Amino acid sequence: MPATAQSYRPRRRRRTSRLLVAAATVVTAGALAAAALPASADAAHGGHGSHGGHGGGHGQGRYQDVQLLSFNDLHGNLEPPAGSSGRVTELQPDGTTKTVDAGGAEYLATHLRQARKGHPYSITAAGGDMVGASPLLSGLFHDEPTIEALNKLDLDVTSVGNHEFDEGARELARLQNGGCHPTDGCYTDKEFEGADFPYLAANVQDEKTGKPLLKPYWVWKHKGVKVGFIGVTLEGTPNIVSAAGVKGLRFKDEVDTINTYAKELQRQGVKSIVALIHEGGFPASSSYNYDCDSPGAGDGISGPIVDIAKNVSPQVDALVTGHTHNAYVCTIPDPAGKPRMVTSASSFGRLYTDTTLTYDRATGDIARTSVKSANHVVTRDVPKALDMTRLIDRWNTLAAPIGNRPVGYISGDIDRTGTESPLGDLIADAQLAHGRSLDPETDLALMNPGGIRAPLTYTASGSEGDGVVTYAEGFTVQPFSNTVNLRSYTGAQLIQVLKEQVSGPNEAAPKILQVSSGLTYTLDMTKSGADRVVTGSIRLNGAPIDPAATYRVAANSFLAGGGDGFTTMGQGTDELVGSDDLAAFVQYLTANSSASTPIAPPAADRITVVK
Repeated sequence: MPATAQSYRPRRRRRTSRLLVAAATVVTAGALAAAALPASADAAHGGHGSHGGHGGGHGQGRYQDVQLLSFNDLHGNLEPPAGSSGRVTELQPDGTTKTVDAGGAEYLATHLRQARKGHPYSITAAGGDMVGASPLLSGLFHDEPTIEALNKLDLDVTSVGNHEFDEGARELARLQNGGCHPTDGCYTDKEFEGADFPYLAANVQDEKTGKPLLKPYWVWKHKGVKVGFIGVTLEGTPNIVSAAGVKGLRFKDEVDTINTYAKELQRQGVKSIVALIHEGGFPASSSYNYDCDSPGAGDGISGPIVDIAKNVSPQVDALVTGHTHNAYVCTIPDPAGKPRMVTSASSFGRLYTDTTLTYDRATGDIARTSVKSANHVVTRDVPKALDMTRLIDRWNTLAAPIGNRPVGYISGDIDRTGTESPLGDLIADAQLAHGRSLDPETDLALMNPGGIRAPLTYTASGSEGDGVVTYAEGFTVQPFSNTVNLRSYTGAQLIQVLKEQVSGPNEAAPKILQVSSGLTYTLDMTKSGADRVVTGSIRLNGAPIDPAATYRVAANSFLAGGGDGFTTMGQGTDELVGSDDLAAFVQYLTANSSASTPIAPPAADRITVVK
């Protein structure tokens, strides 16, 4: 029976003071390609507390601009993310691109506080995965530091994401309502107070009662202005979270759920509605300021969010999305054919989105034709928010004895990008070595790419020195506390596993498993579906895979259980459970590197890709 967190208890009145700083922002603008209001609501219609106009009540003008600041997929990145995870790509006017260092809660707080200046009607919302898969600073303490930081950021509301279920419904309830961890207890002399903001999970139900696990919606109110928020996570959450994390829960269709609660809000007189959806899309460019409405509305974006946006009720005025870690500000037509804003702010706190919703006091609805939105870079050239610095320093003091311990040495950056990544090869080799320590007959290891959360960077992140890998850096790479499990599969099953990378639920967005040394094959991306895996090319130590033979395979417990759409992985036999995957990774780094003989980035040449 999952725990419930139905009762959100606001504990304080926020935003009594502001940190006033000069914040430099890099801006990209997206606006609806329809006829807009004659001018901004503030200038032309008496917004922001000015008097005059008609039909509004409270002495204000008819139209009122409401600022919506949003971000998604923070994943507990309180400190600036390292390597490529801490940069965004910016498209230049001449068509070239450059990278900009971005992220870090100290800078995010400064940017958000600066953005709110002059906007008394301002809401801050998030699209899920605020916690989970977090660096050691947060993950070591079950993400209590991140919840504290989000409270200080004045987050008003967020949807759940799939990672909010990594430790199960009871732990999610604790993050919402507070209390010490049931196993690890309290980390300080003060009991953890929980989130000051509501987590929304409209499409997550208790299987036994059929009731929502958390609040399905929340309404922001200020001086007669009302904006409703409905929060959902992707329906496929059970496929990408460990079975224990979603036990006793049912995940419903995103569109049906949003439409149901949009009607309920309308019946309550709330006509301005925003959906917070932890599901996303894939823009045609990796540049955060790419115009995904060129040449037409939404033409530059693909993926699940497109169909969702096209089917969510026109009663919903804007969609804040996430999950894919991409950046976009797009308009996608709603079921009535009218353009509607759909946004995502990348991940790890590197961007935030600033959207203007023009509220019509006469109707209580958003004037959709005037909605405009822009993604802004969380640059690191602004003053740090001192309250965030104090928070980070406090938790770092507790984490330092564990996190600063050297566990290995590398000769260069070991990245996680590409169809086959150098870091993916390294982790697979580590799991193969651990598997053979349990059973010498272990043949190979497979690693899901989504389980690799950050690169290993050569440049020191602290005082450890260049090329030194600390325990904290290893934790950031593999923070899930999975175990490395051994299972036996037939050769036919192994071939099917490889085909599941590019077929079924993974056909539209392939999930290419990282493979250990000795396993090679060709992936022909000019073909479609399962045919992309060239069966005759699959070799283990140079020999073709025998469909009738039995192979011993090491994989983390999430993948071994059939996660990420690899149902055949769940059919393995003779299971043997090993140590956790981080321990296996750390042991491999320690055993195979030293200051004088560091590990070189693997060549990532085990999978031949034809494009």
